[in-house]
Amino acid sequence: MRQAIPLVSALFAATPVLAAYNLIKEYSGTDFFKGWDYYGNFDNLTNGDVTWVDQNTATSSKLTYVNDAGHAVIKVDDTSFVPFNQKRNSVRVSTQDYFPVGSVIVFDATHVPFGCSVWPSFWMKGQDWPKGGEIDIFEGVNKMPTNQMALHTQPGCSLSPSAKQTGKVNETDCSSGTGCTVLESQPNSYGDDFNSNGGGVWAMQLETSGISIWFWSRKDVPDSVTIADKTIDPSLWGTPSASFASSSCDISKFFGPQQMVIDITLCGDWAGVPAWYQATCGGDGSQSACYVDNVINNGTAYSDAYFEISYIKAFSTDSSVLVASVSGGSTILATATAGPGSGSVNDAREIKPGLLGAVAASTLATFSWVLL
Repeated sequence: MRQAIPLVSALFAATPVLAAYNLIKEYSGTDFFKGWDYYGNFDNLTNGDVTWVDQNTATSSKLTYVNDAGHAVIKVDDTSFVPFNQKRNSVRVSTQDYFPVGSVIVFDATHVPFGCSVWPSFWMKGQDWPKGGEIDIFEGVNKMPTNQMALHTQPGCSLSPSAKQTGKVNETDCSSGTGCTVLESQPNSYGDDFNSNGGGVWAMQLETSGISIWFWSRKDVPDSVTIADKTIDPSLWGTPSASFASSSCDISKFFGPQQMVIDITLCGDWAGVPAWYQATCGGDGSQSACYVDNVINNGTAYSDAYFEISYIKAFSTDSSVLVASVSGGSTILATATAGPGSGSVNDAREIKPGLLGAVAASTLATFSWVLL
């Protein structure tokens, strides 16, 4: 779930480009949902037991709204009775703009979805998936205690096992079903721990030299992020949680401009896998346990299945994407560099059909270290 780069010597090819990043777009306040497309169909991408509703339904059902604190809320329907063999309503939204190589994305949330069967994510993808690549910034399932970050690409891109990062390497092949994945090692990056500690902030830097993701729990968010309203400087942030260097993945080859996506599905090809579901939620180990135990009947299982987002900001080194007009306090990305809106039911998703076996056999074994 990115262009003009200053020339740098080959000596520094694997290090972040220390250039000025200027604000080109902000999603916040009462205008947060301007510039997003709603999926408007059932989850035909990750086989989740949800219908991602259209904008009118999401608005009228209060599945998306801006609360009294000025924060955007995106949630699963937690009030309706769902009969057996039916799906529960949820939301998937995608930005109409695409953001170029040479960008930094900052995502500030005070609450993220979690709970048995819940599979939330904030990610970015190229217009032509998987050719344009995908960056998973925030993603998890059920009651796992930590965030998982990943890239998804065509064959030829990998994550170095010795990457300079604070997170734990899980899978190194970015074209595998799970992608090349890194588990966050810092506390409070997912679930109840994240929410009870005031939330936190993720930042993702997309450069030809590599892709880096940082996470800070609320009390640790640096001033350089908190006060960044016009420019931002990632060189001040230290070692990232995840670092995908160009030395093992040619970013200019595998990644194009990226569209932001926020979604919440239920069960499906990850949260619903019996091994994953049982790891933190118990159940009888059947293929249907995730659905039967949570999705159907009343929605009491989903009181925590919502995002509360303070803002999302996009910065870029390319000043040509800026325009003079400002609408609702948000700088508008120039249409000349932005791709067309998605919102199509044919829109690709990062998870491949082979994920079920790959997750159960590979990722779960590595994930067990955080449960000890």
